[in-house]
Amino acid sequence: MKVLIVDDESDILEIVSYNLESAGYEVYTASNGIEGIALAKEQQPQLIILDVMMPGMDGIETCEKLRSLPQLDQTIIAFFTARGEDYSQMAGFEAGADDYITKPIKPKILVSKVKSLLRRFNTSEQKEESSIESIQLSNLEIDREQYEIKLKGKVINLPRKEFELLALLASKPNKVFTREAILDHVWGNDVVVGGRTIDVHIRKLREKIGDKRFKTVKGVGYKFVEK
Repeated sequence: MKVLIVDDESDILEIVSYNLESAGYEVYTASNGIEGIALAKEQQPQLIILDVMMPGMDGIETCEKLRSLPQLDQTIIAFFTARGEDYSQMAGFEAGADDYITKPIKPKILVSKVKSLLRRFNTSEQKEESSIESIQLSNLEIDREQYEIKLKGKVINLPRKEFELLALLASKPNKVFTREAILDHVWGNDVVVGGRTIDVHIRKLREKIGDKRFKTVKGVGYKFVEK
């Protein structure tokens, strides 16, 4: 599988590349966001690891631009963040990231983390292959096979996690999904994210699909309201 690493520190690129290549991955590197976007378009990697703090175009802006590219809808994006940088993690999720990797990190743990992230990629592909039916609700259509959302006939492009979250909630309108169930289905058991991550994704869906379509059940979770 292809992994793209974007970081302005050459030492980190060298160390991470060496360890991932030794584990059997096809690794590409870029030293800035612009170069990273160009490589991502060309190689269409399954995983992109982005440093947050880069000169010029930082990791957050780079992630937003990557998430606007339809050919990278299935690509997993993880951020490199310094320990304790909660604000960077939340900003990353807002930009469309799937996960984060805390620096410094030991090589063996990094490889294990990458395996975990790519396992999620494979699981996502299997889910799509096994559930290609569409969901049609009044003015909303969710096409699992084409990975496409139509609202009142207009196509809306959603980042992968937003798509999966919407598809889950809309699969059973008016059913309350607990936070635990959402995390398990959308993010998987092997990822450590907090409840605020779900809140961020719900807020972004409300902005794109409509605020009244999502109801918060305090202390429990969320449901999709069918009109």
